[in-house]
Amino acid sequence: MSYPTPWQGPPPAGSGAPSMLASHADRERAVDVLRAGYGEGRLDHPEFEKRVARAYSARTVGELSLLVADLPQGPMAQPMTPPGQVPPTFLPPPQARTNGKALASMVCGVLCVATAGLTGLPAVILGHMAQSEIRRTGEAGDGMALTGLVLGWLSVAGWLVFLGLFGLLAVVATSA
Repeated sequence: MSYPTPWQGPPPAGSGAPSMLASHADRERAVDVLRAGYGEGRLDHPEFEKRVARAYSARTVGELSLLVADLPQGPMAQPMTPPGQVPPTFLPPPQARTNGKALASMVCGVLCVATAGLTGLPAVILGHMAQSEIRRTGEAGDGMALTGLVLGWLSVAGWLVFLGLFGLLAVVATSA
């Protein structure tokens, strides 16, 4: 035996459907549920239009309830969050761990000034190692590694210039 879908025909006799007459507000509530179902993609356009037409011509609350019986009647209930806790949706994203070698590279780079450039080479080595690890693991600290690299290379370049000038002066002094 084939049954029509609930909204296609009058309610079957003895179905227990309320026979209370529907008000304009009842019809509008049913149409709002139909609109939500159509907006969510639960109804195609021809079916939506047929159900809306039936909703506006429905005489009883039972007819209206059959029109929306296969649609959600409102937002789904969400579990309550215990008092004092923030729902996970509103928490900030977790921060990535900072690479230790990046931090050490930056510290060595900054100490180049105080150590007359002696920590420049460790800053360069640690900076390159840190950048490699950061690319591989996704850790934070790329800016620190870059700072250590720049300051370390400046220190190394400064030492090379100083040693080059010192060597040039030594050559000039011995040939004179």
